[in-house]
Amino acid sequence: MQYWPRKRAARPYAKVRAWPKSKEAQALGFAGYKVGMTHVLMTDNRKESTTKDMEISVPVTIIECPPIKVLGARLYKKVDHELNIIKEVQAKGLDKNLSRKICVPKKESGNILEDEDFDEARIIVHTQPSLAGIGKKKPEIFEVGLGGKKAEQITFINDNLGKEIKVDTLFKPGDQLDIHSVTKGKGFQGAVKRFGIKIRQHKAEKTKRGAGSLGGWKAQGHVMYRVPAAGQMGYHMRTEYNKWLLKIGDTPKEVNPKGGFIHYGEIKSTFILVKGSVAGATKRLIIFSRPMRPSTKIPGEAPDIGYISTDSKQR
Repeated sequence: MQYWPRKRAARPYAKVRAWPKSKEAQALGFAGYKVGMTHVLMTDNRKESTTKDMEISVPVTIIECPPIKVLGARLYKKVDHELNIIKEVQAKGLDKNLSRKICVPKKESGNILEDEDFDEARIIVHTQPSLAGIGKKKPEIFEVGLGGKKAEQITFINDNLGKEIKVDTLFKPGDQLDIHSVTKGKGFQGAVKRFGIKIRQHKAEKTKRGAGSLGGWKAQGHVMYRVPAAGQMGYHMRTEYNKWLLKIGDTPKEVNPKGGFIHYGEIKSTFILVKGSVAGATKRLIIFSRPMRPSTKIPGEAPDIGYISTDSKQR
């Protein structure tokens, strides 16, 4: 019952509905392509950990993060608790691969004036998958929130229209991330797999996988949504809070295994290592942002990584 309704996501990459506040005039998020998992040996620097100062093995997820490009920007004004667009600008000399995703406008717009009256500013960015090892050219387009004061946001937009943003200018090893992604799809599944209900004994009457009696309370005229039922499982938009960013690297040889990663290939550009697993299938776009509610148990410094496994992932 944690999520309802359990329906398919509208698109294969997430939509961030809220951005955290920040005093720095900088973009609050980035995106990369999920590569796969490996493990590292690191020195545990968590203060309250039972393995403090010991070398431990930790599973990590690798996300390839080629630079994103600023396509445009939007200014919003709050009207009746809703954000309405009051101005939108577009960068000059757009990437030719954008035509694979949208109809590229021919008219060029100017910069945003400093006397604009707005409540929230966001930049529109697009990915550059051709720089990654993913093997595709069609980019993804999404919005990213901005931190800082309004005047600083205007300056940031005017200075970065049409330019690239790299992941190491926004984040550093040791930071916490909120991961926004679409989970791996499982298709149409029954109530046992979807909700974990118990299979009844083999002599149960009529059904073994039923969700219990649906009789008795029938006043509503239909089966209540609380009753576990078969339906779509997976391919849902989800957010994971406070993931630990262990490393940002620009040398793919450090992590590329023999034979490449399964269903992905080899990394060609900048990558990050995130502690633990990340929702989503291989090659799926993962959007990550600054933490909305950072944990006090995760140290702000990255641990010392002594070894990154590059053993073949082929079975």
